[in-house]
Formats: sequence, C-alpha cells, structure tokens
Amino acid sequence: MAKLQSLVKDTAIYGLSSIVGRFLNYLLVPLYTSQLSAASGGYGIITNVYAYTALILVFLTFGMETTFFRFANKENEKPMEVYSTTLIFVGSMSLLFAIAILAFIHPIAGVMGYADHPEYIGMMAVVVAFDAFQAIPFAFLRYQKRPIKFAFLKLLFIAMNILLNLCYFLWFPALYKSYPEIMGHIYNPGVGVGYAFAINLLCTASITVWFGPELTGFKYKFNKELFKSMLKYSWPLVILGLAGILNQTADKMLFPFLSGVDGKQQLGIYGAASKIAMIMAMITQAFRYAYEPFVFGRAKDKDAKEMYASAMKYFLIFTLLAFLCVVFYLDILKHIIAPDYWEGLQVVPIVMAAEIMMGIYFNLSFWYKLIDDTKWGAIFSFIGCAVLVLINYIFVPKVGYIACAWGGFAGYFTAMTLSYVIGQKKNPIHYDMKGMSIYVLMTVLLFAISQNLPHDWNMWVKMGFNTLLLMIFIAYVVKYDFPLSQLPVVGKFFRK
Repeated sequence: MAKLQSLVKDTAIYGLSSIVGRFLNYLLVPLYTSQLSAASGGYGIITNVYAYTALILVFLTFGMETTFFRFANKENEKPMEVYSTTLIFVGSMSLLFAIAILAFIHPIAGVMGYADHPEYIGMMAVVVAFDAFQAIPFAFLRYQKRPIKFAFLKLLFIAMNILLNLCYFLWFPALYKSYPEIMGHIYNPGVGVGYAFAINLLCTASITVWFGPELTGFKYKFNKELFKSMLKYSWPLVILGLAGILNQTADKMLFPFLSGVDGKQQLGIYGAASKIAMIMAMITQAFRYAYEPFVFGRAKDKDAKEMYASAMKYFLIFTLLAFLCVVFYLDILKHIIAPDYWEGLQVVPIVMAAEIMMGIYFNLSFWYKLIDDTKWGAIFSFIGCAVLVLINYIFVPKVGYIACAWGGFAGYFTAMTLSYVIGQKKNPIHYDMKGMSIYVLMTVLLFAISQNLPHDWNMWVKMGFNTLLLMIFIAYVVKYDFPLSQLPVVGKFFRK
C-alpha cells in the first residue's frame, strides 16, 4: 500500500500540471469558439493542424521517453550517459525536421490544403521541434522524481498561452475598434487564426530557457553501442506511438478530405465538442507521467504484478467516475463551447469511452515493455488504427463526424482486447476482472437510466436525479474498494 501511495502522490502532482493545466486551457475553447464561428471553419483549422503536429511529435521523439526510463534503470548502464545519448539524438532529429519543413514550406502547405497560409505550417513545424526536444528534459525530471518543477513548467506554458490568447482574441480586437492607429502596431485583424499558432511558438520557445540546469553540468557523449540497443528497443514503440496517435488524430486529418466542402466547419464542431470529453485524456496523461517511472523502478519487486493489477483497477474506477461526472452534468459543461457548436455534443460519451479504453490499453502495454518485446505494441496499435481508418473511410461520407467518434471507440477496443488476450499468455497479470466488470456494468446502467429520463423534466431536476445516481456509484466505491482509513488526517476517523 505504501508503494501505491507513492504512485498516487506523484500522480496527484503530475495531475496538477495535466488536469488543472488542461482545465485552465479550456479557457481557450470558449474563447476560440466565441471569436471563430462554426461557419468560418477557423476552429476546424486549429483542430486539423494540431492533429498533424501530434502525429509528428511521436515520430520525432522516437519512443525515447519510455526507452530512456528503461535503460536508465538498467544496472549495467550509466543514467547520465543514457540521458546524453537520448538528448543528442532527439535534438538532432528535431533540428533537421524544422530545417526540412521550412526549406520546402510552400509545396508542403499546398498538399495539406494551406497554400494561402504556409506560415501556419512553418510555425507549427518549429513548435513541434521544440516540443520533441523538451520531451527529454521533461522525462529526466520525472526520472529524478522532481514533479514540482515538471508541474511548474507545464503550468507556466499554459498561463502564458492563455494570457496571450486573451490579448489577441479578446482584448486587442476590442481595443482595435476604438484605437485602430495605436493598436495597429501590435494587432492585425487579418492574421486571425494565425495568432493561435504564433502564440504557441512564442510560449514553447520560452519554456526551453528554463531547462538550463537539465541541459548543462554534464559531459555530452553519444554512445553508439548504447544507442543501437536503445534503437532496437524503441523502433517498435515508434510504430506503436504512431499508430496510437493516429487513433486520436487520423479522423481529424482525414475528415476534411472525406466529408465534402464544409469539412473544416464540421471538423470544428466535432473538435470543439470532443474537448469536453478530454478530461479523460487528462487523467490518463497524469497517470502515465507517474506510472512509467513507477513501473520500471519497481519491475524487480516480488509484488510488482499485484501492484500493477491494483493500479489498473483504481485507474478504471476513477475514469468511470469521471465519465459519469461529465455525462451527468453535460447541460452545464456544454457552455464551455459556443451554442453553434452544441450539435456535436452527441459524441462526448463515445469519445470519453474511447479514452477510457486507451488508458486501459496503456496500462496493459507494460507486459511487453518489461520483457523487451515491444513489437507487440506496434502490432496491436497498427491493427487498432486500421480499424479506425476503415470505419472513417466507409462511414464519414455517410454520417459525418459521428463516424469519427465510433471509429476511435472501435480502434481502441480492438487494441485493448488484443493486448489483454496476448498479454495473459506471454506475461500474465491477474487482474480483478470480476470487480472491474461490476464497475463497468454499473456505469453503463447508471448512464442508461440518466439518458432515458423524461424529456419534460426541468434541467435542474434532471441533474439532481443524476447526482443521486452518482452517489450510488461513489457509495459502492467507498464500501468495497476505497481505503478511507488510509487517507491523511481524516483517515483516523474511519479506522476500526
């Protein structure tokens, strides 16, 4: 229990940068959707371009975050030499990528559908290069068990990003109307959505300065033999990561080509509505930041598999709780986005369910990472991605963006199921399948009851009833699985 408490503590701190940070970043969603109408397609452009950058980021980091943790924890390896080799490789890849994109910016922008605005592609190419490079110092902070600085830098970026976006999408446009001659020196209304990319570039570049202590004070050495071993371990992770991120972004990249003339507009609606479901991605990311170093650091413990099984169950419980909180109070949460985007709210439960399966899949992935057989992850993710792309290709032209949501659901379900079945044969872990199944069935039942409440009920009456349903779920958790006696301060009141 003490080891799990350590995991919970680190997850909570990393969660500050992930969950709280993402929540603050939600300020950008109502900001963008209020200033960029659904009909303009502006938010669709943001959704589309960021989908490409997420995919490229996986390629540039080349699975080296997980690889760094694996090799830095090996007895016969020097952690700083592993770090130096990783940093040099990812830094070189990022620099070459940025140079190549800027050198061929116009033909690349044309192929992507942004021939009139190649600057969008150029700015985001540099941003993703910075992000890839920063991923390694961030991983080093996690390795050193320094979640405070990690959280501080993540939150600093978000604070700067929000402030500048408020300036250029809210305050400066209002001032420009009254004082065009003065404000014309710092604000141009013709730039529009381009400011979102320029602000991201400025903030990302600024964060690099804070990594001075992590980038100095040691000898840079590129160990070729070590790198060969790391590359052998990491290349399947790249395929895994590419397929995994395609499960999240392929629909947003394919949609404009499959949907027709209003592709950017419909993509904007889908992207904005999906943002409400992203609380699940926040929880998964916070858990991942703490879980990777935890798993590799505890791999030799006798009770390691029991801890992994317990962590899986608690992860599922809290993600299901988050799912119920969002769908039960969607009538309030929908105000995060502007009313002309509300038609997309139907995708929220589907996207959240897909995110839960992605988190489970991530938890399951450690069986092949710990036995250095990472090719399995590539296989599972590739098959899942193929399912997603196939569903999008067949159904997007017929039913629109709802096919994107179901494609993600089917893709993650496929990858999750394959990983569990094969994993139980290769490196079995005895998960509490009965206990977890009860929670899933309870969630489905409570959700179904909520969705079938009488339509003539007042919104507040519905949410009051939903609150009672939520209390049923929480009461079950407290009674059977949540160790209230282990809580600090108040725990003594629950000890027998």
